[in-house]
Amino acid sequence: MRKQIFSLLAHGVLPGVLVCALAFPQDIFSQALQQDHIVSSQSMQQQLEDSAAARQRNIETLNNFLSSPTAQRAMQETHITPTQVKTAIPTLSDEELASLASRAADAQMKFAAGSFTDHDLLIIVIVVLIIIVVILAVH
Repeated sequence: MRKQIFSLLAHGVLPGVLVCALAFPQDIFSQALQQDHIVSSQSMQQQLEDSAAARQRNIETLNNFLSSPTAQRAMQETHITPTQVKTAIPTLSDEELASLASRAADAQMKFAAGSFTDHDLLIIVIVVLIIIVVILAVH
């Protein structure tokens, strides 16, 4: 019986273990332990900081746009309080913020360049306000 066990080990299990041991590079297990995630923690931290900074810039862009005299007049005409809008802006998603901030910056730039009249800007402000209120109502 002992002879059969040794024979089985020598002819079956031992060669299989040796093949497996020699088939992998020697440092594969140490590399796996030392290897960082696919995305490094510094890279992830930088992305989070960049995202937070972009979000803050977008919030400031919208707040600046909505604090203009034209926007204040549009809020009065639509019976929307500035406080309601200012509290709604931070609840917007990153995509919604980016889209509205881009539109607001574009409208301000075109208004400053003379491409838009005061009436055109008023309409844009009202549309932005309606979008913010609708998004707030949906959340």
